[in-house]
Amino acid sequence: MIETLISSKTRIKLLLKFFLNSKTTAYLRSLEEEFGESTNGIRLELNKFEKAGFLDSHNEGNKKVFKVNVQHPLFKDINSIVMKLVGLDHVIDYVLQRIGDLEMVYLVGNMARGQDSNIIDLVLIGNIDKTFLLELIEKAEKKVAKKIRYVIYKPEEFEMNRIQETGMHPLLLWSK
Repeated sequence: MIETLISSKTRIKLLLKFFLNSKTTAYLRSLEEEFGESTNGIRLELNKFEKAGFLDSHNEGNKKVFKVNVQHPLFKDINSIVMKLVGLDHVIDYVLQRIGDLEMVYLVGNMARGQDSNIIDLVLIGNIDKTFLLELIEKAEKKVAKKIRYVIYKPEEFEMNRIQETGMHPLLLWSK
């Protein structure tokens, strides 16, 4: 759908990479490996984003590391568009606010790393009505055309370090 508005596949991948998770950082060679594209095309797009103020950069040794500029006046708007594009806005609005005593929701997996995916991986913390959750998840999956996987923790069971030890990059999506 967004390909109609933005013809550059590299630009779309960069939008997803940096605007899905504002904590994401990347450098040119890592993006080349991840995207499977030439460094020249990626470099051109990175430079355009940086010149427009959407990305900030700093040097770490001989690497130029990029990160989204959350202070940019359009950051929230672009973030919202990207969330809608991948269906997370619907999951948050439709499912997460209706399933009981929910305290926090983390996005993990490929999307948390800023990669588009057909699977939305969530960690839910709270006392949740599992039957009702299943019903809502089924409806949301049809609406966003993505599989939604989840793990539920009771608040007393949840430890952030357990999530981080798995190598996941948790992104707080929602909090009470």
